[in-house]
Amino acid sequence: MEVKIIPSSSSFNVLALLLTFLLGISNVLADAPAAEISSKNYTNYLQKACHSTTYPQLCLESLSSYTSTFENDYLKLCSTALTVTLKAASNTSSLVKALSKQRGLSKTEAGIIKDCIEETGDSIDELKRSLDAFGSLKGSSDIQFQISNIQTWISAAITDENTCTQGFDDRKISDEVMRKIRTKIVIVARLTSNALALINKLSY
Repeated sequence: MEVKIIPSSSSFNVLALLLTFLLGISNVLADAPAAEISSKNYTNYLQKACHSTTYPQLCLESLSSYTSTFENDYLKLCSTALTVTLKAASNTSSLVKALSKQRGLSKTEAGIIKDCIEETGDSIDELKRSLDAFGSLKGSSDIQFQISNIQTWISAAITDENTCTQGFDDRKISDEVMRKIRTKIVIVARLTSNALALINKLSY
């Protein structure tokens, strides 16, 4: 007599789970190369864009972690560059304000820091205006006019930042704390310069 083995429901469940697992693994393996290619393409896109800036290495370092945000969208890239610059400017402004309360500052040092607080504050306002304007670019009836305004505001921000660093240079400050402030301001100025260089390449 022939004996027939009838698979139990538990056997079917195990097989189903195994099949699902194997299919899941194959999908992951299939998607991985595509994700790697996309990531590489975005990085190459950023490298090419940063090549047109004054400080390409800083451009790449400051924006490389945001490639999935802007991908191959140049407008989003410019907006992201402004966002990163604004964040750096805000952090630097907070640092300068904190150091202005430090005891033992000479009148010269206190004066330089006070001027820097005002100038970084103006720079932040101008960067905010630029970023706000970017938010309405696509719906604007006169994109060229809006971009011109953005370029003007960013240029003004660079002037404010450079005025701050000039204050340190003119007085030959050697204190470590003051040098730290100057270094931070210089980085912000370079980020701002890069953002402007990217925006100057916008086609409209």
